[in-house]
Amino acid sequence: MRLDKKISSLDNVIYRNYRITHALRIAVAFLLTFLIVRLTEIPEGTWPLITLVVVMGPISFWGNVVQRVLERISGTVLGSASGLIALWLELYSLPLMLVWCGIVMFISGYLTLGRRPYMALLIGITLAVVCGAGPGDMNTALWRSGDVIFGSLLALFFASIYPQRAFIHWRMQMADYLMSLNKLYSAWLSPNMLERPHLHGKLKTTMSQMVKMRSLFAPASKESHIPREVFDAIQTLSRNLLCTLELLADAYWSSRESHFLMLNARTLRSAQLLMLGTLEKLSLMLLNGTKGDELKINTQLNESAEELKALMAEMNAADNHLEAQVYGYVWLSMQVAEQLKSMGDLITMTMQKEDAQITRGKTTKA
Repeated sequence: MRLDKKISSLDNVIYRNYRITHALRIAVAFLLTFLIVRLTEIPEGTWPLITLVVVMGPISFWGNVVQRVLERISGTVLGSASGLIALWLELYSLPLMLVWCGIVMFISGYLTLGRRPYMALLIGITLAVVCGAGPGDMNTALWRSGDVIFGSLLALFFASIYPQRAFIHWRMQMADYLMSLNKLYSAWLSPNMLERPHLHGKLKTTMSQMVKMRSLFAPASKESHIPREVFDAIQTLSRNLLCTLELLADAYWSSRESHFLMLNARTLRSAQLLMLGTLEKLSLMLLNGTKGDELKINTQLNESAEELKALMAEMNAADNHLEAQVYGYVWLSMQVAEQLKSMGDLITMTMQKEDAQITRGKTTKA
């Protein structure tokens, strides 16, 4: 999987309408499985259809698909074996068969609240399916067991066709989040505003965007083989950046005198424009892949940070009361520049991880 591959127009449409895509996948898979069952006249043909829906229904991203399907197949095999044993025991003693079923269901219920809930659940479901075949009816029990496994394999097959990748979802949502920050920052620090704009609704929406991304970290890490800690670090930077920008807006609108001074400071205005441009470039990088722009972004942010440090040194030397009010704004601007630089480095590292591995592999072979 090439991590910095450009997100195509088709990908954009499909991933933006993920729930519709998921529903269509299940519907098509069900119809095709129904035709297979009907044309081949498989005995107990209801169970592949039921299993398909049970297995595919909660499947979300490819990072979770294989693990979940393997758990379900494992649960199905164990449940089938348990059911066959139960039917065999019933030929000799019904109470013994009931004791066996009670033990299996106890284990299933206990494990359902553990680390493998799907496997444990399928053990109990499959045991019920197989035992329902009738006393000693091994033929029906075997067909049901095979049908359930067949349905699980079909679910894995259909889920593997154009799978939904959590890493792509994360890239798109992260790009949207950065553009939301761009719009907030632009509105807060716009030179055309006479008073601070009220953006509480937009701010709440942006925070919701950030929180929603957390659910993608685990499957995205499995797909890309990027450590979970990297996604957590980007999430932390995202939260800190939003808080810093909000504090920056507070400082910008603290008083009319300081606001007028900051509005006419060329260094501060150029830093604002650079940060707005950086947020937009990082957003486009997530959508279109890395193209070498990350080095230019780092250089510009370093230069801006140095200019802001020089401005802070001038204000310290001047020791002016009015300039002291601006000091916090300058310091926060420098923090934003540092945070954007760190975020750019982390985003670049995640998207170029596979390229770096390939290069390292070639070097080792040479």
